[in-house]
Amino acid sequence: MSISLYDLSVPTFLQTIRSIGGFLGRAATHFSNTGVDPDNVVNTRLFHDMAPFHFQIEAAWHHSVWGVEALKTGAFTPPALVGPVPLADLQAMIGKAERALEAFTPDEIDECAGRNLNLHIGPRTLAFTSETFILSFSLPNFHFHAVTAYDILRSQGVPLGKRDYEGRLRTRSS
Repeated sequence: MSISLYDLSVPTFLQTIRSIGGFLGRAATHFSNTGVDPDNVVNTRLFHDMAPFHFQIEAAWHHSVWGVEALKTGAFTPPALVGPVPLADLQAMIGKAERALEAFTPDEIDECAGRNLNLHIGPRTLAFTSETFILSFSLPNFHFHAVTAYDILRSQGVPLGKRDYEGRLRTRSS
């Protein structure tokens, strides 16, 4: 069995982006039901040396959409960070990410297979192929930030479980 570059990336990102959208919605409902200002979570951190909630959501958007875009352009160039914004704006950001991911076609992504992609981080250049960039950089970073956002919401009392993070599994059809 072979798996395409598209299958490795876009549906995988979409599964979790949709989950993020779902748990952001659950958070908004929870905060409304408990009388807590939903924007209080925006700057919440798990630990003092970790980035806040808003950064986790923004990074998930960047590593998914701009990770896939990098396959086409050969460069990972996400937009500048917007910083702390209301929870509703973070929800809109994830909706925008979902629409952007849905717009990528299998053909346009699969034609990027095997391309070289150099990532510049400060003075370092990391040399990847499209596949190794997605598998060893974008996906791990994406999931790190997605699960950190989930954990922050859990730490704030939002009733979430593992299935909320997993989202809709891509099972085989019988």
